[in-house]
Amino acid sequence: MSVLAVGLSYRTADLRTLERAAVGADELDKVLHQLQQGTHVNEAMLVSTCNRIEVYAVVETFHGGLADVSEVLARHAGCAAADLYDNLYVHYAGAAVEHIFSVASGLDSMVVGETQILGQVRNSYATARESGTVGRTLHELIQTTLRVGKRVHTETGLDTLGASVVSEALGETSDVEGKHAVIVGAGSMGALSASQLRKAGIGRITVVNRTLGNATRLAGNITELGVPATAAGMDELAERLAEADLAVSCTGAQDVVLRPDHILPREGRSLVICDLGLPRDVHPGVADVPDVRVVDLETVRRRMDDLGGTSSAKQIARATGIVLDEVREYLAGQRSAAVTPTVTALRKRAAEVVDAELLRLDHRLPELEPGVRDEFARTVRRVVDKLLHAPTVRVKQLAADAQGTDYANALRELFELDPASPAVVASPSPQPKTDGETQ
Repeated sequence: MSVLAVGLSYRTADLRTLERAAVGADELDKVLHQLQQGTHVNEAMLVSTCNRIEVYAVVETFHGGLADVSEVLARHAGCAAADLYDNLYVHYAGAAVEHIFSVASGLDSMVVGETQILGQVRNSYATARESGTVGRTLHELIQTTLRVGKRVHTETGLDTLGASVVSEALGETSDVEGKHAVIVGAGSMGALSASQLRKAGIGRITVVNRTLGNATRLAGNITELGVPATAAGMDELAERLAEADLAVSCTGAQDVVLRPDHILPREGRSLVICDLGLPRDVHPGVADVPDVRVVDLETVRRRMDDLGGTSSAKQIARATGIVLDEVREYLAGQRSAAVTPTVTALRKRAAEVVDAELLRLDHRLPELEPGVRDEFARTVRRVVDKLLHAPTVRVKQLAADAQGTDYANALRELFELDPASPAVVASPSPQPKTDGETQ
C-alpha cells in the first residue's frame, strides 16, 4: 500500500472550480466515509481550506485509488470526474510525502511561509481520526508532517515572509487604524481575522454570526486582548455593516451570506469587504453597490503573483532542503519498517525449527540428562541467533538505503517463508491514543 495525494488548489483551478469542490465542515464526515468506501482505498484524510482541497489516501493500487478518489471529489462538486481532471494534481508514494511536507511547511501556500496551514492539517487529521478513516500509515505520516512543519518554521523563519491569506487580504485595504470592522463568521478564520485587525490597529470590532453564543465568545476574547468588540446575530448584519468601514466575511457557508440588500446607502462613506469564504460568502452584485469595494481570494492571488519575486530565496531554499532531508529520512524509515515483519517471521521460523529438532532429540535420546539437554538447547539457539544476527541487521540497513529493491520478498523466497506470516506479524495494533502525539 502507498500514499496517494489528489487535490486542486489556487495553482491549478480558478475560484469558481474551487468553490464547487470545497467541502464544508458539516460535510466532511460524509465525504471521508465515501472515500474510504472506495474499493482501493484503506485510509483517507481531507484538507479543505480557502485555497485548496486535497485528499490524502492510503491505496492498494495507484490507478484504482485515483479513480476512487476522483469519483468522490467529482460527485461532491456535482460534475463528471473527467471535468475535474484538468484541475487536479496527483502525487504518489514518495512524491505524496514530499507534497504534504511542503504544504505543512507553507512552501505550497499562496502566501509562502504562512503558518495557518499547519493548524489546518492538524485539524483535518483530527476530523478524519474522529470519523475512523485514519489508520497506522496516515497516523505516522501526519505526526511526522506536523513535526516537519514546525521544524521548518522554527529553523528558517519562513513565516516572516507572510502571516496568512487573511493578512494579505487586509493588505489590500487602506489604513484601518482606529476604524470599525465587522467580522462575519466566528470560526478559526474569524479569530485569525480579528488577530490581524488588532495588529493593524483597528479601533473596534463587531462579530456577526448565525450562532450568537459563538459570536459572543469570540467578541469576549477580542475584548480581553485590548480591542473593544461586540456580538450580533445575522439578522443585524445590514445594520452593523452600515456602521462599519471594513468587513471580513469567512463563514464557511455553502451559500452567500452577504447580499446587495445588506448594504444600506453609504452617503459617500467607503466600505471595503474582504471575502475569504470558499465558496464565496459575498454575492457578486455587492461589488456593484456604490462606495463598496470587494476583495476576494482572486484579488489576493493576483496580488501575490505580482509580488512573486519579493520572497526570500535563501529562506525558501533552506526550507526546501529541510523538507527533502525529512522526506528521505521518512522513506528510509518506511522501507526499513516494511522489512521488519519478514525479519520477525524469519526468526520465528528459525525458533520453530530449533524446537522441532530438540523435540526430535528427546525422542531419539530419551535417557539424555536434563542438564545436558538444556545446555545443548542453549548452544543451538545461540548458534542460530548468531547466524541470523548479521543478515537481519544488514537487511534493514539495505532496505532503508535501497531504491526499488524488495528485500522483504527476497527473504521470503530464500527461506521459503509463508507469505501470510509477515502479514500476521504486521497486523495493525489498536489505534494509538491522542495523548502524547505531536501537536
